[in-house]
Amino acid sequence: MRAYQDFREFLSVLEQQKQLLRITDPVSLEPDMAAASAAATKLGNRSPALMFNNVAGYQNTQIVTNVHGSWANHALALGMDPDTGVRDQFLEFVRRYRMFPGQLERVSSAPWQEVVIDKDINLFEILPLFRWNHGDGGFFIDKPCVISRDPDDWNNDDVENVGVYRLQVKDKNHLGIQTVPQHDIAIQLAHAEARGEDLPIAIALGNEPVITLMGATPMLYTQLEYKMAAVMQGQPYRVVQNAKGLDIPYGSEMVLEGRILARKRQPEGPFGEFPGYYSGCHQYPLIEIDRVLHRKDPIYESVYVGRPWTELDYLQALTTSAPIFDQVNATFPEVLAVNALYTHGLVLIVSTRVRYGGFAKAVGLRVLSTPHGLGYAKVIIVVDADVDPFDLNQVMWAMSVRVNPAGDVLMLPNLAENLLDPACQPSGMVTKMIIDATMPVPPDNRGDYGEILETPMGTDTWLQKLEALTKELQK
Repeated sequence: MRAYQDFREFLSVLEQQKQLLRITDPVSLEPDMAAASAAATKLGNRSPALMFNNVAGYQNTQIVTNVHGSWANHALALGMDPDTGVRDQFLEFVRRYRMFPGQLERVSSAPWQEVVIDKDINLFEILPLFRWNHGDGGFFIDKPCVISRDPDDWNNDDVENVGVYRLQVKDKNHLGIQTVPQHDIAIQLAHAEARGEDLPIAIALGNEPVITLMGATPMLYTQLEYKMAAVMQGQPYRVVQNAKGLDIPYGSEMVLEGRILARKRQPEGPFGEFPGYYSGCHQYPLIEIDRVLHRKDPIYESVYVGRPWTELDYLQALTTSAPIFDQVNATFPEVLAVNALYTHGLVLIVSTRVRYGGFAKAVGLRVLSTPHGLGYAKVIIVVDADVDPFDLNQVMWAMSVRVNPAGDVLMLPNLAENLLDPACQPSGMVTKMIIDATMPVPPDNRGDYGEILETPMGTDTWLQKLEALTKELQK
């Protein structure tokens, strides 16, 4: 475990580990930011973060992308060895997740309070805004941590929310925010609007890596992201409370303070989305920014959103897999792992021991009843304990020989789905599917299975020997 004090400390660690690439050549915001970040995602599991410090039209401006954009960077964010594999990262993430809750550490000041702007706010002058995709409906701030509290239970820390929500810049001090019904902030906004009140929020930009991961994690309403970040880093999580009573990460580069305006909606979008398509235009709430605070010469962080696989997929991978596993495993202890890496868990794979005939379908139904499953999971593939859900070669083998579509595919029509999924019909509704790719067990006696082939004796020993010889070959 490792607790990073701020965003800059993590960038320095990435640089020490040769996982930060400084781009000193002159670049333009469009299209260079998107083109370079899209190219970085094609470099594989050791793709580095990119820092641009020679941006046309700007002085002393630094922009960083792809911070979470590889398994190596993801491991470093968790304080692990950069060569740690995805399955081992998943198991460690789950282990820490189950240590919840950790503790908050409130301090009186933070570096992001160095510069304060509370008059004539103009986000176009403060931020290096750009579009990721040519069809975007405007400039989007797409990697913020948005902090809010429930106005019906304001002093309850456990229902404070830290979420990563995309924000469209509408004018010099107004933003649009996408609050889909499955997200905690939508519940809090509904409570505020029922009272006829605006909802105070704080928007933290350029955050140390663990809180961004936690903000992207679909936790329970009463689980505070800061307390989960504390167990992920192995020590209390440091925050500064603002005048409204909102806790803000100590290690951020910039903070925008404002309010979601009660009962005001404006068109938002289109925007290049995580499924790899443009969204449409929707009526979403409006934020008014009252104050901006930031470090001197703040570093602006953003995340490329395009056709997967991108940094966004790394950011949402284990943060989606671990909570689903924890929630389903609490009901079915036989469940061994969950792989929800693909397109924010629209497709996910569950590995389980099978207790009786039909058991795998029950596991799939439980996935659909989790907070994330209610609004995202569309196709659930359930495999046996002998299949590694993170190895698609093994999963496809199970799909090939253990699935009889006549009895192993369960279709569930007219269920809720994130409206950004282009397969929905109508928007926000979809037919979901559970695929039972497990061996039939009594009383289910379908199929004509003989004995399964065994791995040759001595394979593990030879694997270690060949790995060592391969490393020598590559020197």
